[in-house]
Amino acid sequence: MAKAGSKMALILNVILVLSLVLMISVAESRQVGIGFGGKKPAAVCAAVYGAEEGDTCTSVSEMFNLSLDFFLSINPNINCDNFFVGQWLCTAGSAN
Repeated sequence: MAKAGSKMALILNVILVLSLVLMISVAESRQVGIGFGGKKPAAVCAAVYGAEEGDTCTSVSEMFNLSLDFFLSINPNINCDNFFVGQWLCTAGSAN
């Protein structure tokens, strides 16, 4: 009877270790932007600008000679309807 209990404990330990390895590999793949869900890596910013009173997404993109689409791609989390004075806006970089 003791052997059956030790076999069950061994099986459960193997399952636990495999589960941890799977969780870590999924977490790491999401961090670098590959794997499940087809996520892309985050934008890389090479230069920033502090927003000033009256700035809009359009005015900032024009100020730095960027297309609005590119400006939005390097600022993926920007809310064009509600950014604040002093907010850092990416003005150069890559969208990956």
